[in-house]
Amino acid sequence: MLEQLIPNLKNQIGKLKIGNFTWQNSRAFWTVLALFIIIVANRLISPNFFSIQMVEGRLIGSLINILDGAAPIMLLSIGMTLVIATKGVDLSVGAVMAICAAVAVMLINQYESGATDFYYTPPFVILIALGTGALCGLWNGILVAFFDIQPIVATMILMTSGRGIAQMITNGQSPTFTDDTLAFIGRGVIFGVPFPIYLYLAVFLLVYLLVRRTAIGLMIESVGINARASYYAGINASLIKVLVYVLSGVCAALAGLIIAGEVKSADPHKNGEWAELDAILAVVIGGTSLSGGRFSLGLSALGVLIVQSLLTGLYISKLHPTANLVVKAIVVLVVLLFQSDEFRRRIRQLVRRRA
Repeated sequence: MLEQLIPNLKNQIGKLKIGNFTWQNSRAFWTVLALFIIIVANRLISPNFFSIQMVEGRLIGSLINILDGAAPIMLLSIGMTLVIATKGVDLSVGAVMAICAAVAVMLINQYESGATDFYYTPPFVILIALGTGALCGLWNGILVAFFDIQPIVATMILMTSGRGIAQMITNGQSPTFTDDTLAFIGRGVIFGVPFPIYLYLAVFLLVYLLVRRTAIGLMIESVGINARASYYAGINASLIKVLVYVLSGVCAALAGLIIAGEVKSADPHKNGEWAELDAILAVVIGGTSLSGGRFSLGLSALGVLIVQSLLTGLYISKLHPTANLVVKAIVVLVVLLFQSDEFRRRIRQLVRRRA
């Protein structure tokens, strides 16, 4: 019965189209199905999983917590998707989060201490932090595009040195702040919805319009498929690579500001720790190939939701913490296997033999 149900469900979903995007001919079906199964499992574990209440002007509930908690990694996934689409990878985003958060908090501390220069005011502090993220991305892009260093090596340089830079900025401490403007980025609420959710949606929309309503998206895919052929077609592959790494750095800066604002502190040791791996995992779950080429920002976001929903389910299940990572790895492996055409083909062959 299950063997007949899944193909029928896939056929129905396959009829849905968004622009030129057909679900039936992509990994979208399996990504959506995995998210659906995890959410249903969470509901079975916790009867109040879908419950959402307004408490002191803020919506409270597991679904809101998932979206709020996923916002930083969702921002990272935007930049990571574009980088991976060019056949690259950015291992430095976690360290960039720490650097940008450290810069913002140290500057805002000067403002709270009475500094009157305009660049210490909260709006300029946020712009400086974003500029710092862009510079970090520019550094990675130059190493990859103009010095032809392998992306995993080029970004690992900043990954390993970035936390040291963040610790130098904060003198090895975890400075705190009280400024409400900077804190609003991480813990603010608009109409009951946490501000990080709005921030992600705004960035997603801007980047989506950039890559799907201009030729830049096609250029990114072209560079990822064959950079040399793109060059002969008149595409400046180096410039495209620098652009995606800069965007990745800016997204990492925003994610760092969210984390810093949430706890009103900049921890150079823990801010963004292992975030790069979660972002890469989410992008791969979303179906973007590490070999470059076609990509989907929306499916990368679903990949983040899969990971975050899984972590939430493990938390509410009260499973022993030592087993969480193992269960997470197993579930992710199952999702990736069912996205594999070869794995599904072998499963079908095995079922037919037994039938």
